Amino acid sequence: MTPPAADDPRPAVPYGTPDAPRIAVRGEARLEVDPEIARIGITVASRGKDRRAALDDLTRRNATALDLVKGYGDAVERLETGAFSISPELREKGRGERVHAYHGRVHLTAELTDFTALGELTTRLADLELTRVDGPWWALRPDSPAHREARQQAVQEAVQRAREYAEALGTSLAALVELADIGAEDAQPYPQAPGRMRSMAYGAAEDAAPALDLEPQRQNVHAAVNARFTMNPPRI
Repeated sequence: MTPPAADDPRPAVPYGTPDAPRIAVRGEARLEVDPEIARIGITVASRGKDRRAALDDLTRRNATALDLVKGYGDAVERLETGAFSISPELREKGRGERVHAYHGRVHLTAELTDFTALGELTTRLADLELTRVDGPWWALRPDSPAHREARQQAVQEAVQRAREYAEALGTSLAALVELADIGAEDAQPYPQAPGRMRSMAYGAAEDAAPALDLEPQRQNVHAAVNARFTMNPPRI
């Protein structure tokens, strides 16, 4: 076999010997677990004939939305303000740059861990004047135990598979040569699975709306490893 060129990014694959045959396997694990956090996007808007009126309304509505979210205490793990804008709307007809109205927007992001409060909060936010709610996006924390459990199961599957190959040859594993995450050599990022999104349009109702019944979306966790072992020489 021709050795890899000097500029070939692929690592050289070690081969076994008759005294230490090599087994290369792949181990995978897929778990389905409950989400740990839910994110919602909140957009507060205003519209006025002049810039100051639009800004005053936006400030008031933004404060109302913030107070409502903060009122849920520990159920809200994170609350952040994103983009803010105030922009003029020009008249479609007529000459010159005549402003017809001003539009203001503020984007907020809230992260909740108490899903019991989630449905009530999203409904109350959507009930506010000129306020839009998007989401929820369900997710796991980066340090969730589910990721560790998936990785451990992937390693266990790799060991079990290699052991079965060795047993099929009437021998046993001798040593672990290498263990690596899939893609560790070429540093390819894992694709991010899109979350489920719901959207509630702008509007305000006269009477309080009943809380939404939101069912958490189960999260899929995947882990995969490559493992190489040597085994005791089989008698063939």
